[in-house]
Amino acid sequence: MPGSIGSARARRGLTSALAGLGLLLAGASLQVTSAATPAQAATTHRVLFDNAHAETAGNADWIVSTSQPDPLGQDSTPSAETDWTGALSSWGVALQKTGSYSLKTLPTGSSLAYGGSTATDLANFDTLVIPEPNTLFTTAEKTAIMTFVKNGGGLFMISDHTGADRNSDGYDAVEIFNDLMTNNSVDSTDPFGFSIDVLDVASGYPAAISDSTNPVLHGSFGTVTKSLIADGTTATLKPADNSSVKGLLYRSGYSGNTGAFFATSTFGSGRVAFWGDTSPVDDGTGQSGNTLYDGWNDTGATNAPLALNATEWLSGAGSSSGGGGGGGTTCTAAQLLGNPGFESGATTWTATSGVITNSSSEAARSGSYKAWLDGNAVATTDTLAQSAAIPSGCAATLSFYLHIDTAETGTTAYDTLKVQVLNSSGTVLSTLATYTNLNAASGYTQRSFDLSAYAGQTVTVKFTGTEGTKLQTSFVVDDTALNVS
Repeated sequence: MPGSIGSARARRGLTSALAGLGLLLAGASLQVTSAATPAQAATTHRVLFDNAHAETAGNADWIVSTSQPDPLGQDSTPSAETDWTGALSSWGVALQKTGSYSLKTLPTGSSLAYGGSTATDLANFDTLVIPEPNTLFTTAEKTAIMTFVKNGGGLFMISDHTGADRNSDGYDAVEIFNDLMTNNSVDSTDPFGFSIDVLDVASGYPAAISDSTNPVLHGSFGTVTKSLIADGTTATLKPADNSSVKGLLYRSGYSGNTGAFFATSTFGSGRVAFWGDTSPVDDGTGQSGNTLYDGWNDTGATNAPLALNATEWLSGAGSSSGGGGGGGTTCTAAQLLGNPGFESGATTWTATSGVITNSSSEAARSGSYKAWLDGNAVATTDTLAQSAAIPSGCAATLSFYLHIDTAETGTTAYDTLKVQVLNSSGTVLSTLATYTNLNAASGYTQRSFDLSAYAGQTVTVKFTGTEGTKLQTSFVVDDTALNVS
């Protein structure tokens, strides 16, 4: 039943104590954190390097070892890059020496699969590294890769410049990765929020953005300042398609959504990293006759920390949830919002004074308190917000019950309620929904939204009610939840 102008104003007559409490809490937000896994924990992070798509064609040598699938067959205790043979041996040896990683290679003649019984099935790994593929993924392989990531796996896509068709089959890494993202059975609507540019950038030292909290740029393997381009490409970011995409290193003269040489994103419960060239991970050693370049040890860049930190992030190392596209993800189910039904009054939430109320003019769905935005019949903007850290590798769902009543008539949307997700800097990542006076109805309706794309981030859930100057519309929220599992 529509609330009258008088009843709407009456809810502003809260006790001075409650109003004061709301003012004291203005600007506060809940920071829910998961317990950190100690450094060098017993967890083994499982990484599969792909060599089933012509990664050694021509002069390429994108393997960690000639012993496949298990590099330990070449040397069980490697201490130097030459103990394993391959242009990626430095990367593999560095991970092996930590004692926290188990590495395997998908050999030539194999296929990527998910949910099968083989030892190299993606369900047995936390991260898949694909270093410059030169043959297209099959339809089944694309389904396997996308499902692996959606279910919590990490995907490391390392491209090369356009035209680097090392096996002369008509396809290069740029085309192959773009095909994966735009032509698969799981999600072809720009799932990662970027596309790889059709470019051949001859040289350069892309610089890292300033972000001291980013785990890829500032991980346990060191600080990243620059990378290296020796004939590579970049990516164009599309945050409107996936708001979690983030450029970390940029080609000189570029920023924002263009010229990203290294980028990260999330998809479902998983994580994705893109690198625009294989030269940075090339350690200059490999099989006889291959033309290689020692980008790993290039003194003008910090390629080794970038590769290793990214692997750590993709694998979920250092987080309570692990990585895992198969049995590796262990996300503890929880409800992250404090005071979800508002029964503790104006605690935990940041809200416009008087929004959290036990006024009898609008009924709560349960208990006595609810959040009542607008309903004043005067120009009003009310807000309600709370922050929470969504653990990595978790699926997350925001839900709340919403009741809307209005004195407006006709078919024009005069008053609005926006439900948004913001990052820790206050930037809007997504507008989940916009409700108006046209959505008025009796009783409460539950609304739910998938926030899994923000796993690993601290986000703010914000409600903003905006009302015009003539007739009232009340947006009443109750029994909120942010569940992870």
